[in-house]
Amino acid sequence: MATNQGCKGLIPSQKIECKYLYYYLSSIVDLLNDLGTGATFKELSGGKLREVSIPLAPLPEQRRIVAVLDEAFAGLATAKANAETNLQNARALFESHLHVEHAEKARLGDLVHIKTGKLDANAAVEGGKFPFFTCSRDIYAIDNYAFDCEAILLAGNNAVGDFNVKHYKGKFNAYQRTYVITVNEKNQVLYRFLYFQMLKSLKKFKAQSVGAGTKFLKLGMIKDLEIELPSLTEQRRMVATMESVHEETTRLAAIYQQKLAALEVLKQSLLHQAFSGAL
Repeated sequence: MATNQGCKGLIPSQKIECKYLYYYLSSIVDLLNDLGTGATFKELSGGKLREVSIPLAPLPEQRRIVAVLDEAFAGLATAKANAETNLQNARALFESHLHVEHAEKARLGDLVHIKTGKLDANAAVEGGKFPFFTCSRDIYAIDNYAFDCEAILLAGNNAVGDFNVKHYKGKFNAYQRTYVITVNEKNQVLYRFLYFQMLKSLKKFKAQSVGAGTKFLKLGMIKDLEIELPSLTEQRRMVATMESVHEETTRLAAIYQQKLAALEVLKQSLLHQAFSGAL
């Protein structure tokens, strides 16, 4: 293998099993993080790492602990894989309902007006009066607003092209790379239907995005997007269906996320027990 200068390679002596050392270090990740120094980029020095104490059980006991943890973690890995599969299936179920059969397509730029916010991302104020939409999935706050309308908010940049879209009505403000999309005077598309169609298009946006370090969406990409456009009556029917499916898949996703979090807690608990003599 090869490593860079920031990677510490630990080669065990004959007194300690390699995997025993691995499991122990996995159990003290928080401690190792605390030992790191640096403001914007933490570094764990070799000197600090050498000072870390390790419970050195006899080799037979080390091998027993490793065997117990191997078996337990294999079961946890299977449970985690099942939960992740179920989570993906829940999302796939929702996405399958976003497709409209036999509907005519329309260019998004012919249906909407598109603006951007004017503020820097660090303009957010804790406890502010109005929502502040950036390219983050989180919604921040600010004390002044530039928009008072119903709109679809589309993130215009992301480190890996993992864009997101939101639907909001009221007073708000926006980051300069957040696209604020409002339906034009022809009113051919419902906001909620447009929101679901934009959700459907996120994968396409990711594929079209440009940039090396950070991925960007250009205005032309958004205007040229073609969305399925059934009648307003059909849009309302589909929105009702998609809201129901979205509510159910969101509930299932929350359950599976909780399971994944619980499995991680159980893993850390097993590691703690292993090195405190309780396993």
